[in-house]
Amino acid sequence: MTGLLIGYARCSTDAQDLTAQRDALTALGVATERIYVDHGLTGTNRARPGLREALAACRAGDTLVVTKLDRLARSVPDARAIADELTAGEIKLCIGGSVHDPTDPIGRLLFNALAMIAEFEADLVRMRTREGMKVAKAKGRLRGKQPKLSPRQEAHLVSLHAAGEHTISELEELFSVTRSTVYRALSRARAKVG
Repeated sequence: MTGLLIGYARCSTDAQDLTAQRDALTALGVATERIYVDHGLTGTNRARPGLREALAACRAGDTLVVTKLDRLARSVPDARAIADELTAGEIKLCIGGSVHDPTDPIGRLLFNALAMIAEFEADLVRMRTREGMKVAKAKGRLRGKQPKLSPRQEAHLVSLHAAGEHTISELEELFSVTRSTVYRALSRARAKVG
């Protein structure tokens, strides 16, 4: 690989960790200061600031490095748009150590085939998730997100607030919840009264 190596890492949720991807990119020869990341953004979302920065950092002869294709794109149209941008900039793509030149007809064919597989895998995951939710709902196990406070705790929080004994911040700390949870509890209490 000639030119600079520019790394890109992405995870779909804020709860996921990018350490494994960063380590893999470093093992592929990417300098840590040349790794661009998107945290909490899906691959189907094209408005990814980290990806924009990574592509902007690439010059002709450079190589964009990702650990897996699904970190870069999760749909064929998105992968094609990125491939077109790489081709126009004469930038190679390295997927997990395998370098693909999008200006080469075989490299382009392989890239498109990989993009179709990534989109197919994403569709399978969505389908399995929907099926799993249907089964859970049928068994009565799909109840949504559990409340942070029990009805008794919520009533206690509302009574403390009504008595004026605690600020919102103190209630957050006292009940180990976020400000939005406190406001929702107070809003529900007002709705019951009104």
